Amino acid sequence: MGKIVWLASYPKSGTTWLRAFLHNFLRPQDRPYDINRLNEFCESENDAALYHRYDPRSPRQYSLADVQRLRPLVHRDLTRAFPDLVFVKTHNAVLLVEGVPLLTPAVTAGSIYVVRDPRAVAVSYSHHLGLPIDETIAFMANDAAAAGNDDTHVFERLAGWSSHVLSWTQHPNPRALVLRYEDMATDPLRSFGNVVRFLGREPPPDRLERAVQFSRFEILQEQERRSGFVERPTATAAFFREGRTDGWRDVLTPAQMARIERDHAAQMRRFGYL
Repeated sequence: MGKIVWLASYPKSGTTWLRAFLHNFLRPQDRPYDINRLNEFCESENDAALYHRYDPRSPRQYSLADVQRLRPLVHRDLTRAFPDLVFVKTHNAVLLVEGVPLLTPAVTAGSIYVVRDPRAVAVSYSHHLGLPIDETIAFMANDAAAAGNDDTHVFERLAGWSSHVLSWTQHPNPRALVLRYEDMATDPLRSFGNVVRFLGREPPPDRLERAVQFSRFEILQEQERRSGFVERPTATAAFFREGRTDGWRDVLTPAQMARIERDHAAQMRRFGYL
């Protein structure tokens, strides 16, 4: 069995919140963990610097085939980052690209996948990308959708929201935990407690409660206001913008809601969103 636990989601679905909780639980302090240090033991598999070790060119020059040739080597390197389990963030779907898996099975110990109502994702992701909501909704329905391929991030294949969700959740697997963002928001002690149990521990109640409190959205938001956030894209004013589970109701038009529900009905029903 491998060493990597993938922290996976479609973008803007909650993996940063999950990472903040893990840092606060596994590295307990008397104050909330600094959001600008979330890479201290949670790696990001599309970090171009990891690929630059093998190919010194500008990452913008990498072809898709180049990235896929290097990806298994990078994943192997990530297993050496820490002596025990290694947490690695990814937005890739579980797919073969150029004949190479986007997630290398040989190094995989398990996965924690966060799913979020696509209506909420559409609003949050449009702010993140700096795109109109209608363009974001169309992007989320595109099974060829990809991200990255810039100076700091290599190619990621997202696929459409439904295909992404299905790729991670269609096969029951004891080494895979699936969380709903909405449950993380309404019952964080239970949701995050399940994360710790999935990792093979019984969480001490006081330590769990402190980690949940220290990773509350309002805490993350205040840290970003005070110190900025290195992962915030330039297109958006704030990474931790609202975090509401139903804010989409105040933003989306009836036509936009209907388009999302039509595009993603099957997976929305699976997860209780319709």
